[in-house]
Amino acid sequence: MATRNAPPQEYESDDDSYEVLDLTEYARRHHWWNRVFGHSSGPMVEKYSVATQIVMGGVSGWCAGFLFQKVGKLAATAVGGGFLLLQIASHSGYVQVDWKRVEKDVNKAKRQIKKRANKAAPEINNIIEEATEFVKQNIVISSGFVGGFLLGLAS
Repeated sequence: MATRNAPPQEYESDDDSYEVLDLTEYARRHHWWNRVFGHSSGPMVEKYSVATQIVMGGVSGWCAGFLFQKVGKLAATAVGGGFLLLQIASHSGYVQVDWKRVEKDVNKAKRQIKKRANKAAPEINNIIEEATEFVKQNIVISSGFVGGFLLGLAS
């Protein structure tokens, strides 16, 4: 079967020009990409030594934990600061909050969440089963990730 290598398409815009990258062609040309991310690559245990898996899992876990910690602090600061500003504005008379309407809307949102949670249960179970299977197949790298994630949270 003959394949045609088409040149990358370029799109012109007012600001910049962009190049479209075909990942399938990239994967064919770079075999390491195919080994790591290919569909027939198998579990990580078959490809790398235990030490390499632990280091890969640990480093990626630390990065994820560190980012999770920083984003969590930023989100908590934003929510807390917004609530504080709302309270100051309400106390100063700039804003008047209709608390009965807020309570009604919160109760409505709770009912909608309960309805959607019951419908989403099979999908969530499927995701949990796939995650469990991945962890079983890649136990070393997964344990390195968990350890690195906890270290990232602590740093």
